Amino acid sequence: MKQDENTLITRTGLPDDLRFLLEKYPREDWKAHDNIEGMAGMWLQRHDMFRDMGRMLSGGIADYREGRQTARQFAGWFAPRLNFLLGNLDGHHRIEDEVYFPQFAAAERRLQRGFDILDGDHHQIHDVLESNAETANAFLRALEQDEDRQRWAADAYAAENDRLVAMLMRHLADEEDIIIPLILDRGDHTFGH
Repeated sequence: MKQDENTLITRTGLPDDLRFLLEKYPREDWKAHDNIEGMAGMWLQRHDMFRDMGRMLSGGIADYREGRQTARQFAGWFAPRLNFLLGNLDGHHRIEDEVYFPQFAAAERRLQRGFDILDGDHHQIHDVLESNAETANAFLRALEQDEDRQRWAADAYAAENDRLVAMLMRHLADEEDIIIPLILDRGDHTFGH
């Protein structure tokens, strides 16, 4: 059975038919465009924050696994950052699905399939977020147990976190490749901003 090429975990980028605005507004030209301030700039900043948080969590778990932090130090550092990421991702996806994606799709009907793909990504990421939270909680509980259980739980969480970060990085890049060129093309005023 052939896997869907648009599934987040297997996708390597957007399908060619959804890249027409990206070809007109390539990434390397975004910062110099007149419409980069406002909504487009805010979108990129928010996505950069998610990337930074993903890298921070990956680095933190690596520090713990390499013995650069004790279990207690790591638990105090880790829990608030993970909660921040999970909560902000959930809220960000909700507003995109409920407000922005419908506005963007209405502005450019040829991108509807792209917004459907991005919406599907959100559902896949949500499932992984739930699994990530469960694995993180098990990990935090294991920090009160013996070293073998701590090591096993750290390895399990690291694998779960790697999966989430990989999916998130693919999704953020693809979402930007659809949304930023659309905003640059139409301007904030098109979307009520």
